[in-house]
Amino acid sequence: AFNAAQAAGKPILIDVSAPWCPTCKAQAPILSKLMSDPRFKNVVAFNVDFDSQKDVLKSFNVQRQSTLIVYKGKQEAGRSVGD
Repeated sequence: AFNAAQAAGKPILIDVSAPWCPTCKAQAPILSKLMSDPRFKNVVAFNVDFDSQKDVLKSFNVQRQSTLIVYKGKQEAGRSVGD
């Protein structure tokens, strides 16, 4: 699904989180509200579990939970860690 969204040139959000992470818990309602905003209706969001999806973490070069990565098609457009 990620590759298809990239190929279609869609804006993409990768949300790396862990259920035990307080920062992730604080980010969740904010991201949920943003994703329900009509301005972001075309954004394709993917949640990556920090504890169980280590191969995905490696492919995105993610070192910590509470990492947000934004892509515009195939190009990484931004990254936030622990904010």
